[in-house]
Order: sequence, then C-alpha cells, then structure tokens
Amino acid sequence: MSTGTKAVIRLRMSSHDAHYGGNLVDGARMLGLFGDVATELCIRSDGDEGLFRAYDSVEFLAPVYAGDFIEAEGEIISAGNTSRKMRFEARKVIKPRPDVNDSAADVLSEPVVVCRATGTCVVPKDKQRGQT
Repeated sequence: MSTGTKAVIRLRMSSHDAHYGGNLVDGARMLGLFGDVATELCIRSDGDEGLFRAYDSVEFLAPVYAGDFIEAEGEIISAGNTSRKMRFEARKVIKPRPDVNDSAADVLSEPVVVCRATGTCVVPKDKQRGQT
C-alpha cells in the first residue's frame, strides 16, 4: 500500500440530483461521489472496496446545479495497518448556459472547487491484497 494513490471520476448532475428549488443539488451528492472515489482508492491500493469509517472535515464551497459537470478527485495521503487517510476535492468543470439557449454549456477556463473533505477508510488486514 502506498500513499499518493489517486482516483478521479467525472459526471453530469441530472435533474434527478436536484433536491432544492432552482435545480440546486444537495451537498450530500458530493459526499456520495467521494464515497465512490474512496472505494476506487481502496481497490487500487488493497484489492478490496474497504469501508468508509468517518469524515474528519467537509467544506461546501460553491453551489452545484443540475446540468453541471463535476469532477471528484481523491488521494490517499497516509496509511496505517488498516486505515487509509484520504483527501477529496470536487470541482465544477462545465456549466449549462440556459441564458444562451436550452442546450448551451461552457467548459470553465478555471474549474470551481465546490467541496473539499478529508476522511478515513478501513481495509481489514485479512482482505488486503496489495495492488500497488
């Protein structure tokens, strides 16, 4: 198991993700993305999905709306015998432009950080298979 292992996913927020008025996406959706990234990190490092134990910190920094493309990235920053400390960041990379027309969108020249978090996953010793 080595620190520095990274994983990235990118997806579009749909109208089904919108939870509040104005097509605002619930912040918990970002935590769900971080959970998926954490699972990939555990698989890459240990050959097992592991279990998410806790978030140490979560910061919601900018709104996310239906139609936004979000890139969620995570990295293992330290590792114990079974614990994997991780850092996460979600960025808006594309946003819709309904002011232009109903299908217009812009790739952002600078991604907007919408959420940051740190947390710990655990991979039981008997399930570790040392992938990296």
